[in-house]
Amino acid sequence: MKNMEICYYFMIMPINTDKEKIKDILTRGVEEVIDFNHLKGRMEKGEILRVKFGVDPTGPKIHLGRAVPLRKLRAFQDMGHKIVLIVGDFTARIGDPSDKLEKRPMLSKEEIENNMKDYAVQLGKILDMDKVEVHYNSQFLSKLNLEEISELAESFSVGQMLARRNFKDRFEKGEEISIREFLYPLMQGYDSLAVSADLEIGGFDQLFNLKAGRIVQKHYGKPEQDILITKMVEGTDGRKMSTSWGNVITIVDEPNEMFGRLMSINDELITKYLLLATDMPELEIVDIGGRMEKGELNPRDAKMKLAQMVVEIYYGKDVAERAKNNFIETFQKGGAPEDVREVEVESGISLSDVLLGEGLVSSKADFRRLVEGNAIEADEEKITDNLYKIHKSFLVKVGKHRFLKIKIKD
Repeated sequence: MKNMEICYYFMIMPINTDKEKIKDILTRGVEEVIDFNHLKGRMEKGEILRVKFGVDPTGPKIHLGRAVPLRKLRAFQDMGHKIVLIVGDFTARIGDPSDKLEKRPMLSKEEIENNMKDYAVQLGKILDMDKVEVHYNSQFLSKLNLEEISELAESFSVGQMLARRNFKDRFEKGEEISIREFLYPLMQGYDSLAVSADLEIGGFDQLFNLKAGRIVQKHYGKPEQDILITKMVEGTDGRKMSTSWGNVITIVDEPNEMFGRLMSINDELITKYLLLATDMPELEIVDIGGRMEKGELNPRDAKMKLAQMVVEIYYGKDVAERAKNNFIETFQKGGAPEDVREVEVESGISLSDVLLGEGLVSSKADFRRLVEGNAIEADEEKITDNLYKIHKSFLVKVGKHRFLKIKIKD
């Protein structure tokens, strides 16, 4: 995404004003809409809305939690509205304090660029990027002088900032709050002003920042954007989906990995995942939930359907079918997937280096943790040595659903 150019799509698209589809967009997986009647009226009149979404490249992979508002954007895009994507290469350096219980460190320019490099491909799995208007907010935020920043700061009072839940909690505990953190919602609000947003979409954790757009627009005498807040999907362990907690499923996970991780979610999350991560009709989801509650449907079978649907969204029907068959072969029959990736290595190389290089472990510390937990096997034998050297070809299994064929070079 580093080299993504600003794209303006001027072709006039027919606006879909179907009332049932509008109702579905404004209610399915939605926590709140501000202002519901105003937004609904504009959509029914056939107005072309500039729908803003901001994404800070704080991590290299987009997970299913982030995909929820992105999928909502795609729904607006399919109705003919204009998607305006803000890549927060400037705001990422400031650091979003949303739901942070302590001061967030500033990211370096290099970290941001590294995180951004594959964003275009990932976003393209959900949005039609040829029809998306893209802006990097460094293009306008970095040009603000002190006088302009001072004028922007007049949009908010210190009282408004301290009323924010996480700021309030930290202030009452006597913990440090940086002025830099106060600047973040101002900058995100300025994004809405800069691109003349009619509507902004985001998750519930972004509510304060989304409202900031309305406040800033009003301060400058511009129409206030409407806001659509999507529900949040929890991670595989039931907590908020967070890369730092390792409970995420990303949209670029290898298909078998994605399928397996979806099969590992808590049973009580099945219907929520179906609602937020798939296009299954809501009545069908309610039926599945009811049958599971009555004991008429095994949650495992419901998760199998969920996993296949999600993998199909990001990889296609054939790949999803293979992922399902591989899961059955691996977990229900005790075998290994048919399409295990193979790598050739020199004899004597450490297993940790190979697994790290192939992305099966995230770090040397992760490798050691897995070894200590008896979670790495070579041809069904547990690996117990953190310094294990490879001297023969074998099938390695990491955790429950990561496999790799290792072959010694001739």
